[in-house]
Amino acid sequence: MEELSALVGPEGEDWRVPVSELESRQINLQKSLQESGYSGALIQTPVDLYYYSGGRQNGTLFIPAEGESRLFVRRSLSRAIHESGGENSPHIIEKFPRMAEFSEQINCSPAMQFSDLPNGFATHFASKVGANQNCSQIIHNQREVKSSWELEMMEDGAQIQLAMFDAVEKLGGLGVSELELVAAAEAVSRAAGFGGNVQMRRFPLQCDRGVIVSGRAGGIPSFFDSAIGGTGPHPMSSMGSGFSKIKANEPVLVDLVHVHRGYVVDTTRMFVAGKLSQEWQERLDDMVSIKEVVVDVLDQGLDCSEAWRQGHALANELGHESHLMGMAPDQSRFLGHSVGLQLDESPVVAEGFDRPLPIGGTMAIEPKVVHSNGSIGTEDTWIRDEEGMKPITADGAIPWITEW
Repeated sequence: MEELSALVGPEGEDWRVPVSELESRQINLQKSLQESGYSGALIQTPVDLYYYSGGRQNGTLFIPAEGESRLFVRRSLSRAIHESGGENSPHIIEKFPRMAEFSEQINCSPAMQFSDLPNGFATHFASKVGANQNCSQIIHNQREVKSSWELEMMEDGAQIQLAMFDAVEKLGGLGVSELELVAAAEAVSRAAGFGGNVQMRRFPLQCDRGVIVSGRAGGIPSFFDSAIGGTGPHPMSSMGSGFSKIKANEPVLVDLVHVHRGYVVDTTRMFVAGKLSQEWQERLDDMVSIKEVVVDVLDQGLDCSEAWRQGHALANELGHESHLMGMAPDQSRFLGHSVGLQLDESPVVAEGFDRPLPIGGTMAIEPKVVHSNGSIGTEDTWIRDEEGMKPITADGAIPWITEW
């Protein structure tokens, strides 16, 4: 349709997911379904509809263990056809029929994403199609390993993120509010194509992607399972940046997420109007040391839980036991989280993840300490490839501390 010609990137580029990506993802899922003895899977979450079909229209993608996949769409059919690759689509695209007909057409008892769907929706839909198997973990495992195209998206996002930090550096200084700084960074991100949402896997599915906290605001906890809470602007938006203004010599933690064509990059750097005290500088140096330990363990191909144990042990040795990743009792128990289409993917540098970051896995590593008068830390997004751990984001391109 003619109006679909408007579905392009900022310079008129074709920003659809390549058909070759969709095809290989569906084939890989089919292999996993066969290995698990499943006859097929229904893909219904927005993130996974995008991952497997190229769009997130109101519909259901049926991927059988064998045979051709079919995307059943309630709305919008024309856009689903376009975003799936048009005539080159690796799956059939058709209008969603009545539920009785849908069940007859797929002709099996499919697995569903029970771990990711709202219970009411999942229970009702499963009763109509006879689904009782959960394919969520199969999909999560598949998405842990990124393709070269996905890594290219994250590398492009990292370049945009550099410009976001540059905007913070140019605007920041005494008397500037946290929200003003976030607005400057997000203006860069939005202009480059950020769609407005950071996707989360874990309920309540909420995240403020621009977390800039200054001084005492950096010591305020929130509902979010992360080291840094922040005041937020009001109780309904109770994390991240608020109306606090930058004061002289106080640490300003700038934790920015950019999402490029769906893919997350996550980076943290420190700023100060003046100069950090020796105490704060030593805390920052300690976090860099802990980061290096975590990266080294993952680089060796050891388990993510071992990276947590060694990083946590060093933090304790350096005197940060009650302040690592938050202040007791509001401490998070991780030092890194995988990223991709969602901010909170697996595996995690935490107890219980007794497996390595897979080759092709991407992870934000973020040791931080929190005190009542501020917070400080580091973060970059990394890829583990055949040669080991490599940074995707800023790494040496932005200093750990920038003085205004």
